[in-house]
Amino acid sequence: MPPTRICLVRHGETAWNAEQRLQGHEDIPLNARGLTQAVAAAQALSSQRFAAIYCSDLRRAAVTAATIAALHGTEARLEPRFRERHFGALQGLTRTEAEVRYPGLYPRIRMREPATVPPDNGESLAAFAERISSVLLELALRHPGEDLLVVSHGGCMDIMYRLVTGKPLEEPRDFPLSNATLNWISYEAGNWALLSWDERSHLQTSSDEISA
Repeated sequence: MPPTRICLVRHGETAWNAEQRLQGHEDIPLNARGLTQAVAAAQALSSQRFAAIYCSDLRRAAVTAATIAALHGTEARLEPRFRERHFGALQGLTRTEAEVRYPGLYPRIRMREPATVPPDNGESLAAFAERISSVLLELALRHPGEDLLVVSHGGCMDIMYRLVTGKPLEEPRDFPLSNATLNWISYEAGNWALLSWDERSHLQTSSDEISA
């Protein structure tokens, strides 16, 4: 059986991306640049054939996925488990605002402490990683030997990169997570592999994900 290949795409830009605000589960739409990026990603993937397209149900990811799916004559399947990490009370804040309002908490989140839970129904990094890793594996097993597209969020793709490369959750990020770039991974016989990362030749501009 050939490997299952998965193209990972972060949603197009939003106003909160531009303002460097933590979005989490807040349902922020794409801005004009984000819509342009979604179209560019769709055109870049026009020659690909995907067995299925999955996406987060938050608008910024769902609209990006729908733009790509339309060019393929299909529909994206909403998968809520591909939502961004829930940052609880930190959602909507910039990094500076979070540091001022939560001086005892925010540094621990910045240091990627796996067990730290933001207040107001936030999600720990460890729980978030388990959520993303499990749904990604589920899809790989559901589509053996096929090509898939997954449109999600910067935090989700951070977990996916670490899953396939073995990079620990606690280590600082040293790889890009930019809006609407193309990133390919594969799964075969119980093993993940990184095929390519941050393909951006189709984009005029793309902003990297801020580190929480």
